[in-house]
Amino acid sequence: METQLQPSSSPLYKKDNSWRVWWQLTRPHTLTAAFVPVLLGTALAMEVTNIHFGLFLAMLIASLLIQAATNMFNEYYDFKRGLDNEHSVGIGGAIVRHGINPKTILNLAFGLYGVSALIGVYICLNSSWWLAAVGLICMAAGYFYTGGPKPIAYTPFGEIVAGFFMGLMIILIAFYIQTGTVTVHSILVSIPSFILVGAILLANNIRDLDGDKEFGRKTLAILLGRKGAIYLLSGMFVISYLWILILVFWEMLSFWPVIVALSIPKAVKAAKGFIGKSKPMEMMPAMKATAQTNTIFGFLLSVGLFLGYLF
Repeated sequence: METQLQPSSSPLYKKDNSWRVWWQLTRPHTLTAAFVPVLLGTALAMEVTNIHFGLFLAMLIASLLIQAATNMFNEYYDFKRGLDNEHSVGIGGAIVRHGINPKTILNLAFGLYGVSALIGVYICLNSSWWLAAVGLICMAAGYFYTGGPKPIAYTPFGEIVAGFFMGLMIILIAFYIQTGTVTVHSILVSIPSFILVGAILLANNIRDLDGDKEFGRKTLAILLGRKGAIYLLSGMFVISYLWILILVFWEMLSFWPVIVALSIPKAVKAAKGFIGKSKPMEMMPAMKATAQTNTIFGFLLSVGLFLGYLF
């Protein structure tokens, strides 16, 4: 039976269905996690072949739609399980703050999946039908991250799953549809994105640690404790930057990708922003800086690859 939202007496509650509510429902600050890997995979492909811009745009739109739908599944199932209320931080708030029918959000998420599947048909027609199976697995991972009887987000494996599918796999698919192959080089260059997308989820779980523990989640942040999770987050940043330096040292990359170092101050801000904080709202700037680190790092790496291709 569908859970119905009861009007809230909180001053934060305001029934609204304007475009701003629907836009916030997509959690726009997370959409770069879908955009950057597509850009990076395409930049890698430029060293191998001429870019098919139709496929690039199709892959980009499909990835953004899947990310937005995943966020909506998150909104719906966290509400259904009682995790979200009008005071929750980091959510779209369409259900608990603006009275949007939960079923409407669920149907919209499936609708976005349907549109992305249609775009996937175009991609398969111009590349390989094997990608249909890969795409379905990626979509299933997005749904079961918070949906299903045992959500991935409630386990210690959320960061690995998110990093693998939203980081590594998107890069490799974007590379494959342009080149028709996957190389060791493309996999190695994708590793930092794997790590940094996982870092976004870890930052989210550090912020929500107390609330998640109360609702019985077993996230990696809960298992490590707040201090241990912050150490891990810092280590993930360090490994990502060192990885690029190692690839440059091994001459698997030109010198240009070292411009990712320009994003180090943002990573430092993210790591330091969690220290000594315990309230979710206090940690929002650090979580935002974590997402920005992924965005800036990926963008700069793409630019570095492009410059290496030119010079």
